[in-house]
Amino acid sequence: STIDKGEKKGLFTCLLCFWWFFSPFLAGEGQLSSLLSPAPCLSPCLQGYPSFWNDCLSPGLRGGILIELALRGRIHLEPLTARKKRLLDRKVLLKSAAPTGDVLLDETLRHIKASESTETVQTWIELLTGETWNPFKLQYQLRNVRERVAKGLVEKGILTTGKQSFLLFDMTTHPVCDTTEKQRLLRKLQDSVLERWTGDLRRMDRRLLALLVLAHASDVLEKALGSLEDTQYEMAMSRAKDVLEADAELAAAQGRGTEVIWAVLAAFSRA
Repeated sequence: STIDKGEKKGLFTCLLCFWWFFSPFLAGEGQLSSLLSPAPCLSPCLQGYPSFWNDCLSPGLRGGILIELALRGRIHLEPLTARKKRLLDRKVLLKSAAPTGDVLLDETLRHIKASESTETVQTWIELLTGETWNPFKLQYQLRNVRERVAKGLVEKGILTTGKQSFLLFDMTTHPVCDTTEKQRLLRKLQDSVLERWTGDLRRMDRRLLALLVLAHASDVLEKALGSLEDTQYEMAMSRAKDVLEADAELAAAQGRGTEVIWAVLAAFSRA
């Protein structure tokens, strides 16, 4: 394997860190500034740590939850049939209800188990964020995600807990305290399209493939590769583009155990 054995169950932590460190919706750049425009007095909270005012789970994180459950052998897609050939048409099936030990993963697993109807990857991504007009489906929304993500990363020693004072109140914040973890994640993603690049999707490590797909889905890929020299950056983006624009149906059929990864990419490509 091209990834450390100790990280067999580490993709979800990697994803949470990427979501925390690099997402423009959390880092005070561009789109987030407009989202918070009604509350300009809160601008100091954007310096080094995320805002907690929007409880919407990012698309990449939702897709990451499904991918991690698949990699841990908890869910899979229904078998390919003549009527359901496309990844986005195939339903998510429960393979094992055994707890994973992660709060968000286990909550999602319970939702999938309790659902009266089977749903596709794209539908589950929508349900987990509450994007549904069916009031009976709102129970599947994951709530208070940022606070729970922060708590998990604090427990892992990646974030710390502090207080930020504003004019009328104090807010609990979680600035990064382990910058080495951030650099390690950067190198991991960069290496996946540079030093560890195989040129063959069938040989690409599943977790590196998933991390690349999720960085793209969360709109943090360019930011994560931004520290590279110009030549390396162009090469890395070109290779990443080759992966992200590949035929997901064909890649899923050829890559063992990657169907949910490619289904997540297909869902975001369609959105």
